[in-house]
This record gives sequence, structure tokens and C-alpha cells, in this order.
Amino acid sequence: MRKVAVLLLFVVLASHASAGTRVLSAEIVVNAPVEKAWNAWTTPEGVKTFFAPACNIEPRVDGAYEILFRPNEKPGERGAEGMRILSFEPMKRFAYTWNAPPFLPDIRRQRTMVILDFEPVGAGRTRVRFTQMGWGEGPDWDKAYDYFDNAWNALVLPRFRYAMEVGPIDWTKIPELQPVASTMKVTFSRP
Repeated sequence: MRKVAVLLLFVVLASHASAGTRVLSAEIVVNAPVEKAWNAWTTPEGVKTFFAPACNIEPRVDGAYEILFRPNEKPGERGAEGMRILSFEPMKRFAYTWNAPPFLPDIRRQRTMVILDFEPVGAGRTRVRFTQMGWGEGPDWDKAYDYFDNAWNALVLPRFRYAMEVGPIDWTKIPELQPVASTMKVTFSRP
């Protein structure tokens, strides 16, 4: 039933969007209860287990959601700075704004939206649906879209799975992990 609902959501989005609306989307199941998966994304302690070595999180709607990949760099080059929480439905849905890396300065000033849906799927297992939307058009947006297809797919989501099932990432010795999918790219077009 959930797959039908997600498909319906994408159909609705496609019908209201211009031709070529792009989304990054993935669904993974982790061997961890919903509370553990939820806390990994929404608490400083959890984020540090897989996402980045430092962060600033205010767990509420419109709270800060700053993920600092390089916390010792100067402001503006530390990671996802200035991001905000858009939706905070405990154990169900978490959404936040996201920006591009510093090597794409014009796009970095823009924001996309990441949505995470959490669903228990049996004893101690959780399905996490990841969606990133809000992509613009043009060569720099294309670079950002490609960049995040790789970053979420080959780095962040595999590290999340690893942290849930094996243990926290050792930031001095990051394991090499397999991507969660061949690509996360989905494009909707209107007839």
C-alpha cells in the first residue's frame, strides 16, 4: 500500500510540475528499529554516527539543521550551513532544506528539500524513503543533481545503513561501501 501511495505522490507532483521535473529518490530497509533510525537523522549524537563529524541541530520545525563535513573550515565552507527543518513528525517524517557544495556558489545560495519517511517493517526493521526535490535548470543545477546522486547514493545512505547495522562510522577510517542503487535519479515529464 505504501508503494502505491509514494507512486501516487510522484504522479501528483509530476502533474503539477513543469516538463523535466527531477527528483532523487531511494528506499532502503535497515536492521534497526524506527526510533534508532529516526534518532540517527534527527539528533546530534545520531548524525555523528554516519552523516558528518559535527553538526548543529535544533529538533523542531524551523530549527537549525547544519551538517558540518569540515567543521574546522571557515564559515560558508564547512558543509550544509544555514539549513532549516521543515517537517518534524517524530518517528514518521523529517524534512529539511539542503544546499549545494561550495564549488557551485550560485547554486549553493539556493535550496532543495530533503524528505525522509520512516516506516516499521517487522521486528526491529525500518524502511526509510529518501526524496530530494526542488532542482532548478541549467548547467550548474545539472552538476548539483549529478553530485548529489552520487553523494546520497554512494556515501550518506550506505553509511547510514552501516551505522544502523554495524556501528558508528570511524571518521579517521571510513569504510568503503556499496551504493544503495544504480542511480537515485527520477525525472517526470508532462505529456
